[in-house]
Amino acid sequence: MNRFSYVRAASAAEAVRELADPAARIIAGGTNLLDLMKYAVEKPTRLVDITHLPLATIEDAPGGGVRIGALVTNAALAYDDRIARDYPLLSSALLAGASPQLRNAATTGGNLLQRTRCYYFYDPATPCNKREPGSGCSAIGGLNRIHAILGASENCIATHPSDMCVALAALEAVIHVEGPDGARAIPMADFHRLPGDSPEIDTTLRQGELITSVELPPPAFGQNHTYLKLRDRLSYAFALVSVAVGLNIEGGTIKKARMALGGVAHKPWRKPEAEQALEGQAPTLENFGRAAELLLQGARGHGHNDFKIELARRAIGRALSQAAEARPQSQTDKRIR
Repeated sequence: MNRFSYVRAASAAEAVRELADPAARIIAGGTNLLDLMKYAVEKPTRLVDITHLPLATIEDAPGGGVRIGALVTNAALAYDDRIARDYPLLSSALLAGASPQLRNAATTGGNLLQRTRCYYFYDPATPCNKREPGSGCSAIGGLNRIHAILGASENCIATHPSDMCVALAALEAVIHVEGPDGARAIPMADFHRLPGDSPEIDTTLRQGELITSVELPPPAFGQNHTYLKLRDRLSYAFALVSVAVGLNIEGGTIKKARMALGGVAHKPWRKPEAEQALEGQAPTLENFGRAAELLLQGARGHGHNDFKIELARRAIGRALSQAAEARPQSQTDKRIR
């Protein structure tokens, strides 16, 4: 681990000033950053501690939603009464992720900023465009079983690892940030980016910006939701494919549908056309199959991960069935029903 200096920010404005240095990094729970530093993937020269800022509350938002502070831990968020009641999809996704120990430390803002868990990204001895732009992508032509089938580029086929972010994408959350130019709001759909020619850039945050909160719109799905996560083992593991689904069903017709995939792309994967194809339709297997085909349009494997295309297709159908029948996937008994 490299040498670094440390400062504890007394205000969001102070943290923003410290982040003017491109080599500075925010530290809160540290569940991802410290790993990256130990592996010499990240080498910040200054750590800015924000754990004493007043960003650890869950409050009512204007218009009937909620605003979640960036320092709310994953555990506190998952078990919050309002979240469990009004946004059970988010609570379920959080409980599907990591381990209880990590959820107790990991924060909402940090979860949004997780970096990929690609084997090659974590190994400085191998070429990686995300770690060292222009060096090449070892996963292309290498061991790529966990890698992307959607939205990838010739420069990077890594996937975003978060479960929370998949649910936030389906819930159409908004990320609030403060920066040198003031405050702004970023729709969840625009927060993470695809690799393109610059896979080293994960988000649309600008230099010096600090995440302060996440806002959820008013609840819309009731019990017609599910978070289905398929992984190599039922204990602590990242998703091969995950599916977040929220449906609003009235009189046997889907009035509103939201879907997002995890484990398949550089960001949580949504496609409005797939959701629109369900709206106004009956919740049938045939309609679910059409939606799956639209959501997976353009999917391409890279050898070891070819199986993920069919896995994702089946997972989408199963998740839509679970949501339509109001029998969300249990995160305690993880057997798929």
